[in-house]
Amino acid sequence: MSWVTARIKVQHTSREMELTAVNLAPTKRGFPAGFSEERLDETRQLLDTRRTGFSLEAPFYTDDHLFNLDMQAIFGQSWVFACSVAEIPEPGDYVTLDYGPYSLIVLRTDDGGVNVLHNVCRHRGARVLTADNGTTGNLVCGYHSWTYSPEGDLIHASAPGEMEFDKACYSLKRAHGKIVAGLVFLCLAEEPPADFDDTARIFEPYVAPHELAKTKVAYQQNIVEEANWKLVMENNRECYHCDGHPELACALFPTWGLTDETIPPHLEDVWDRNQQAQASLEYRCRRYGLPYEVVEELDTRVAGIRISRESLDGQGESFSADGRRLVKKLLGDLPDFRLGRCSMHLQPNSWFHLLGDHVVTFTVLPINAHRTLVRTTWLVADDAVEGVDYDLETLTHTWKQTNLQDKNFVELCQRGAMSPVYEQGPYMKSEYQVEAFINWYVTRMREHVG
Repeated sequence: MSWVTARIKVQHTSREMELTAVNLAPTKRGFPAGFSEERLDETRQLLDTRRTGFSLEAPFYTDDHLFNLDMQAIFGQSWVFACSVAEIPEPGDYVTLDYGPYSLIVLRTDDGGVNVLHNVCRHRGARVLTADNGTTGNLVCGYHSWTYSPEGDLIHASAPGEMEFDKACYSLKRAHGKIVAGLVFLCLAEEPPADFDDTARIFEPYVAPHELAKTKVAYQQNIVEEANWKLVMENNRECYHCDGHPELACALFPTWGLTDETIPPHLEDVWDRNQQAQASLEYRCRRYGLPYEVVEELDTRVAGIRISRESLDGQGESFSADGRRLVKKLLGDLPDFRLGRCSMHLQPNSWFHLLGDHVVTFTVLPINAHRTLVRTTWLVADDAVEGVDYDLETLTHTWKQTNLQDKNFVELCQRGAMSPVYEQGPYMKSEYQVEAFINWYVTRMREHVG
């Protein structure tokens, strides 16, 4: 299995991941090493005194120990978006995901499900699979050839003269995995959050008509941003900065997140055009039986979500300069290209744009306290032909440029958070979703530290 992949800077390596979070090993109390009772009290105080409506204190963006706690309390407990089924379409196809100290294998099974295995050999801890993606039968560690089944069972570890031992005791460690409407999620917790199934029931009717199982990867971009993962997520949760996205603003109305009361004078005409386009879109959605209503529970449930179907400017079909379709093939059983974008945010690490002609998925994978991998994947109909049904550069242009602009924005914020004079700043009314994300984060951390 292969697809076009681009890397901006140098993508993190497994070795780097090990070096940047070596202190995550839990103490007897279950917290990362280095978390004394005094440090836990300091963390609780930071959480308890967090100013509502303001950004976090600087240590939440800069401190290595708090990053390790994030990996345990957030990424070690939440359902995390891993990939789409288009990235692992056939049995034996896999992707590997590294975040914080963790390395995971997400492997498609013969029955169409997924196995999620920790990518740590039970012999001496070597990475079993080292490629970002590929196809495999059994999993063979390249160090001493310990061999595991797709379920993670150890099936071969013999050497001349060695005594027999119980192989059943040395299976690869497993995590939870599930597929919902073609999106693949994993969870490292022994007991995953139970409300994810309720969240899945919310978004499945919006996503299912795009039939991701009948798509393929057109392109994948990996960008390492020199910023804390929370700054990456905060940046995505608002459009206050969207004047800095000229390519995106051709199709995405820059009034996103605003209301009648908060529209500035220079955007009043755009606001009126947006309202007309939205009314037309909702009419078509009702005609076709497609859900479009806003569901917003970003901080009122463990598996926080915001989803809606929203109009695009111009022709209202895709992320192009004039809003026209970028791919000639409709996805799934959709009846019309003029369906705007189905926009979904999921806590803690993902957002999605599902259009009539293609889908863009975004995965945020923390590396350390001040580095984050953002993975963007473009999906098109599996029978779409590059150069015939779409031009790859045109298809990816808007979000390639937008991602680079966002990289610059969040890196500016990271440098500011590291300054001795940094202090919390207020969120504007249009940044209410940033506040919701931070409130969700603080709630999860409070639950963890007690």
